[in-house]
Amino acid sequence: MNFDNGGVNHMGFDIHERKKEGERAVLAGVINPEQASLYSETLFELGNLAETSGIEVLTGITQRRKRPHPGTYFGQGKLNELNEICSDLAASLIVFNDPLTPSQSRNIEEFTGVRVVDRIELILDIFALHAQTRTSKMQVELAQLEYAVPRLRRMWTHLNKQQGGVGFRGPGEKQLEMDKQMIQNRIVEYKRSLSSIQKRKAREVGSRNEKFSTVGLVGYTNAGKSSLMNQLTRADVLVEDKLFATLDTRTRLWEISKGREVLLSDTVGFIDKLPHRLVASFKATLEEANQADILLHVVDASHPDAEHQIKIVEQVLEEVGISSDYPCLYVFNKIDQVKDHLEVKYLQKKYPQHICISAKTGENIPLFKEKVISMLEKGMLEIDAFLPAGNGKLLSWIAKYGRVIEKTYLDCRVKIRVCLDEKNVKWLEQQAGVECIY
Repeated sequence: MNFDNGGVNHMGFDIHERKKEGERAVLAGVINPEQASLYSETLFELGNLAETSGIEVLTGITQRRKRPHPGTYFGQGKLNELNEICSDLAASLIVFNDPLTPSQSRNIEEFTGVRVVDRIELILDIFALHAQTRTSKMQVELAQLEYAVPRLRRMWTHLNKQQGGVGFRGPGEKQLEMDKQMIQNRIVEYKRSLSSIQKRKAREVGSRNEKFSTVGLVGYTNAGKSSLMNQLTRADVLVEDKLFATLDTRTRLWEISKGREVLLSDTVGFIDKLPHRLVASFKATLEEANQADILLHVVDASHPDAEHQIKIVEQVLEEVGISSDYPCLYVFNKIDQVKDHLEVKYLQKKYPQHICISAKTGENIPLFKEKVISMLEKGMLEIDAFLPAGNGKLLSWIAKYGRVIEKTYLDCRVKIRVCLDEKNVKWLEQQAGVECIY
């Protein structure tokens, strides 16, 4: 990892050694017999994660058991098989589909002689590759540091063998304590900085949202959120068929109907078994979703396990403090990629209040906009606003952010019956020469 001002690279190791070019990996996972139907998708997803990180996937190996072995993840027989596969295929890496304890990682590496990473480490590596802004880099590095602390002993194995006599610890033990202290100090520093960023972000978002209705895009990674944002706002947001292609929240003006604009924010995608530390560190980035008037939950309708992905996203939203009763519209995207159209009809029947679209072709986008407008207007107030007839700027603002029902000119004043959301009504009431009657 890259550190500025007091980093730890000079300590003799890289906390998350970057994957080497041409890294060849074997995937490994335990299948709980009670969840076997879900497992094939998570292992396939692990392969996509590995490829996103630049790793060549050679093969996969699984073992059916209720839970991983506490010491070696696999049982002895399966561990022997894993060792043989790695040897035969000249694998340089084993990627496990579950979090590993430090002792599990150490035992497997000693037995196979092959470097080991788990799902969490792989996701953190991808986030580190894609982080662009100072905030997102800091968020990822915080999660990496917290992940690394209990694993430092394994990183200093080469020095731990140099033990001194009574009352004297070897260089490995001394260096280990020094590294732990430096990393703990860095963690405290990052948490303090991110807390400050989150408070400032909350103020910025809150201030901006006083004048605009806000819509947040959330969803599983690669569901097509960025494609939808480009379709709606003509924004030049990066679109790639890769997991976690974008990490930073982007906000654009969306002209949802003629003359009416709202703020649309695209947030980081979620994934199964997303590291809790990463979720916690990305709270500042998710502030846009936390303060949105409504959420658009984008779902890949072509994915065979779309409903499981919906549950994963809802769990992560709950972790960041967004309740399940938050105004939300499921947007089933990529219907142009669904081979069996009966599946689309099934989604429409099961989720009749929601919408199936294609961000790529534009199919059902007009109907989608109508649904969003309807949701935004649910919380609107119908008022009579009296204001100076010559205040063209304010008249334009009302037409832009409200739905004008009737307009009547009274000498030097104008009476407008309009539907506005509550925050815009409050803003209007504060303008000079304006009277609002509910």
